[in-house]
Amino acid sequence: MAKKLILCDCYGSQNVDAHAISNGSGLVCSKVYSGLCTTQINRAAKELGDGNAIVACQQERQIFEELAEELEIDAPGFVDLRDRAGWGEGDTAPKMAALAAEAALSLPMGKSVDVMSNGTCLIIGGDAAITAATDLCDILAVTVLLPNADIVPTDRRFDCIVGNLRSLNGALGDFNVKIDALQQVVPGGRGAFDLTAPQDGAASNCDIVLDLSGDAAMVPAPDKREGYLRADPSYAPSVARAVFEASQMIGTFEKPLYVRLEPGLCAHSRAEQTACTNCLNVCPTGAITSAGEHVAIDPMICAGCGSCSAVCPSGAVSYDAPPVDALFRRLSTLASTYRQAGGQNARLLVHDATFGRDLISLAARFGRGLPAHVIPVEVAALSGFGHAEMLAALACGFGHVDILISPKTELDVIESQQALARAMVGAEAIRLLHSRDPDALCDVLYEGGATAVECTPVLPMGTRRQVARLAAKALRPEAEVLDLPDNAPYGAVVVDTDACTLCLSCVSLCPSGALGDNSDLPQLRFQEDACLQCGLCRNICPESAITLKPQLDLTDAAFTQRILHEEEPFACIECGSLFGSKSTIAKITEKLAGKHAMFATSEAAKMIQMCDNCRIQAQYHSTDNPFQGGERPRVRTTQDYLSTRKDH
Repeated sequence: MAKKLILCDCYGSQNVDAHAISNGSGLVCSKVYSGLCTTQINRAAKELGDGNAIVACQQERQIFEELAEELEIDAPGFVDLRDRAGWGEGDTAPKMAALAAEAALSLPMGKSVDVMSNGTCLIIGGDAAITAATDLCDILAVTVLLPNADIVPTDRRFDCIVGNLRSLNGALGDFNVKIDALQQVVPGGRGAFDLTAPQDGAASNCDIVLDLSGDAAMVPAPDKREGYLRADPSYAPSVARAVFEASQMIGTFEKPLYVRLEPGLCAHSRAEQTACTNCLNVCPTGAITSAGEHVAIDPMICAGCGSCSAVCPSGAVSYDAPPVDALFRRLSTLASTYRQAGGQNARLLVHDATFGRDLISLAARFGRGLPAHVIPVEVAALSGFGHAEMLAALACGFGHVDILISPKTELDVIESQQALARAMVGAEAIRLLHSRDPDALCDVLYEGGATAVECTPVLPMGTRRQVARLAAKALRPEAEVLDLPDNAPYGAVVVDTDACTLCLSCVSLCPSGALGDNSDLPQLRFQEDACLQCGLCRNICPESAITLKPQLDLTDAAFTQRILHEEEPFACIECGSLFGSKSTIAKITEKLAGKHAMFATSEAAKMIQMCDNCRIQAQYHSTDNPFQGGERPRVRTTQDYLSTRKDH
C-alpha cells in the first residue's frame, strides 16, 4: 500500500502546494487541511484510519500518536515541512517534495539491547550527599560514600560508608567501584557510630552513581556516561535536577548499539607492533580499548558520537544506528527529488536532533526561516558525518554543505574531516557553522558563502572508502593524484631502495594486503587503493626505509600492483634455480664465509650460495654431517627392564 502524506498549512501560515509535492515526491497527498491538530481532529482520525500515513507536522506529534493509539492502529510517520521549509522564503515546493520523499524511505532500525537497573545507587560526597540520600532512600537502594567519619548520620534508612574511591568503571546497570580505606558503620552501641577497621581494595557494584563530591569527574566525558550523574554540591538547583534524574533510573532501558566492529578489518596492531590508533585517540568516553591485533568497543559505555566511524581508515568500525548506507540513500533521495521537482542550486544543512533542530525551529518561527534552496538533514551523530559523507553529499548534487555545530560536537574530529574533504574536492564548499542565534544562522545561510561546486550527480554506493573515491572522481574528473593532509587514510608507500634489503617483514604484517611480494622474484609490490596509511610497515621496517605519502590516486593504476623495489635474483651454484637476491647473498657470504664455524672452509662456505635442496644434499654428503654416525641404539622399553629383572 502506497504511503499517503497528510498535509496541513497550520492555519494558513504557510503555502503548501499538494500537487507539486505529489508530483515531485511520488507520494499520494491528502487535501491541504488547516487545523488537523485542533478543529479538524476528526478529519485527522479518518486520514490516519486509512493506514500507512505520514503526517506533515512534528510539533504536535504527540497528539497524532495518541490519536493512533485510540484508534488502535500503528503510529504514523512524521515529517516537518513547516519549520524546515514552509516558514522560509522562496519557492518551497521542491524542498517540501524532497523532504517528503526522504520521510517515505524505508530505513533499517538501529540495534539495541535491554539494560536492567534495580535502583542500587551510590552517592558520593558530604552533606549534600546525605541530603540527597534522604530524598532518594524511599525510591532507590542508597549507599553514601563519605570522605570522613565526622558526618556519619544516624538515619538508618540508607547505608553509609567512609573511604576513598580508587576507581569507577561501567555504565548504567553495571558500575564497578573500588574503594580504599573502606570503613563500614557498626550500628550497635550508644553515641556516635563506631566504624570497622580500614580496608583497601574493596570492590562492589551498583546501578547508578550520583557524584556530589564537587571534585573532578570520575569518568571521561561524564555528560555522555549513562547512569553517572554529577552536580555542584553548592548549587541547589543542579543537585535537585540530578536527584530527580537518579530517581527515574530504575527499571529496564533500551541501550542503542551505536557502532559495529569487524575485528578482521582492524589495522590496530600486528605482531605486537602498534599501527592505527585513530579511534582510540578520538573516543571521548573511553569505550574503545586495545585488544591485541584489533580494538574492542564496550557498547555500554559508547555514547554514539560517531567519531570512531569517521576516522576509521578500513571500515572496521562503522556507525550502525542506522547503518551509514542509510544516510547515503537519504542524501541521494533529497538531492534527486529536489532536482526532479524543479529545484536549483541545492545546498545541504547538516544538523543534530537536539540543538540543530531547535535552532532551525526558532529561526522559522521568529525569523526568516531557511532559504528555499537550503535542505536540512538531521543526523544522529554529527561527528560521524565524516569526509566520505561530505563528499557524497556534493557528488549527489548539492553544491555546498553546511554543518551546524552543536555545543557537544567533537570539534577536532569534524574539523579534520572537513580539511580532508576540502583537499579532495579542491574547493571550500564545506563549512562549519558555529551559530548560536537563530537570526545569525539565517543571515549566514542567506548570504550564501563560497562558490558552489558542480558535477554530474552520482549514486553513492559501497563502503565509505569506495564512496569517497567515487565522489572525488565525479567532483574532480580532470585530476589524477590529489595531495592530502597528514594522517589521511589514503596514500602511497615510498621505499628508499638503497636502504631496503627486501626482508619483506612489511609484507607479512600489512593488515590490508596493500604490500605484497613475488614468489618467483625478489620484489616488493604495492597496491595503493588498499593502503590504509596505518603506518605499520613504517614502524616494523628494520632499515627505516619506508615513509608514507598521503594522497589519492584517482587513476586505474591505484587498483594494480606496482613494483616498489626489486633486485636481480641469485642463481644456485649447483642447480641454477633462483633464490634470494644477489646483494643479500653477497652480504651473507661476506659476513659468514671463513668467519663462522659452520662455514670455516671454502667448501662449507659454498653452501651459502646454494638453494635449500642443494644445501641439504651438500650437507648430507659431507664427511662431517650428523648422518655419518653409526646406527642409533635401539630405544629401551618397559619390557626390556622387566625381562632384565626376570633374568636376575
